[in-house]
Amino acid sequence: MIALAKIEEAYENIKDIVVKTPFTHAPLLSSKCDTTVYLKKENLQLTGAYKLRGAYNKIASLSDEERSHGVIAASAGNHAQGVAYSARIFKIPATIIMPEATPLLKVQSTKALGAEVVLHGENYDEAYAYALNYAKEHTLTFIHPFADEKVMAGQGTVALEMFEEVPDIDILVVPIGGGGLISGIASYAKQINPDIKIIGVVASGAPAMLHSFHAKKALDSTSVRTIADGIAVRDVSAKNLEIILEVVDDIVSVDDEEIASAILYLLEKQKLVVEGGGAVGVAAIMHHKIHYTSKSKIATILSGGNIDVQMLSLIIEKGLIKAHRKMKLIVTLIDKPGALRGLTDILADVGANIIQIDYDRTSTSLSYGDANVTLALETKGGEHQHIVRTRLKEENYRFIEEMRG
Repeated sequence: MIALAKIEEAYENIKDIVVKTPFTHAPLLSSKCDTTVYLKKENLQLTGAYKLRGAYNKIASLSDEERSHGVIAASAGNHAQGVAYSARIFKIPATIIMPEATPLLKVQSTKALGAEVVLHGENYDEAYAYALNYAKEHTLTFIHPFADEKVMAGQGTVALEMFEEVPDIDILVVPIGGGGLISGIASYAKQINPDIKIIGVVASGAPAMLHSFHAKKALDSTSVRTIADGIAVRDVSAKNLEIILEVVDDIVSVDDEEIASAILYLLEKQKLVVEGGGAVGVAAIMHHKIHYTSKSKIATILSGGNIDVQMLSLIIEKGLIKAHRKMKLIVTLIDKPGALRGLTDILADVGANIIQIDYDRTSTSLSYGDANVTLALETKGGEHQHIVRTRLKEENYRFIEEMRG
């Protein structure tokens, strides 16, 4: 594991640079899960994620000569911004290789910090391979996002801050992509309290570390696909796996639906914008992937908040439908004066608010004399939606429902 002294040294290096992010009790989530939950809000870090800690600690450890040539990193976004921000402080050039599908927000944010961004590869691992060659060709120092002791020590400072405020945590739930965050955090936590339970969480669409943990050897995935792009890592680092096998008690997975529900919950109930990779810990707690009791003190890290706004919009839309707070109907009417008014009067009578409407009388799929009305309705839950459907059937309306929750 990473020595306590190295994590404490890292904290001395970074404490005047990073924000000591809030670590607070989450009363609504605690009530929902019937336990005590604390959230470490690294989504509020300077670059929107914890990655600044490890990146700065690593660059601070380089010699003047190494820094003078510049640094390079491969990243889906958060490590990129951490490296770019740190390089700007040291006034050295930074090049970031990012996968081609990286959300625009993360690309723009990295460029805004003064780094040169090169888009290459379908995923992190392809960008990583390209970055290693690029580093050799241009004599740049490669800053690894997770398989580096200085980086892991920097990430471990998250736990140092947490234990300063809540020293009696029973269970630590930590997101896993490449494993740098959990390697640092678990190393610190286990040396402070050997009895603490450390639970890692991966996205089910990026299960390499989960499979490797149970097999006790590195097993790479053939592909990755998840809305949690920040932890969508295909290949396992033997260095990180070795530490994880030593200090992590278990690893669980959550799927994209569970991640999306956690993002929506944090947005609506905690008023926090959290990206997919940052929400997996909450998803695991909410969906009972972790064993705990009502007396447990559980802490998890909201590791990043750099979510693409289009993805957030889609999550909100699907979440409202799943929670029966929104429904979409296509109703077929006889195309005559007053037909639409009759429909809207019924919807008003049952208390369904129309938030979007489209009238189609020209589609070739329609019978002569018919029209389709596409409606998005704001509703008050499953029972209310049942009332809407029942009333329309009683009035002999023909309709189909899109994306039923």
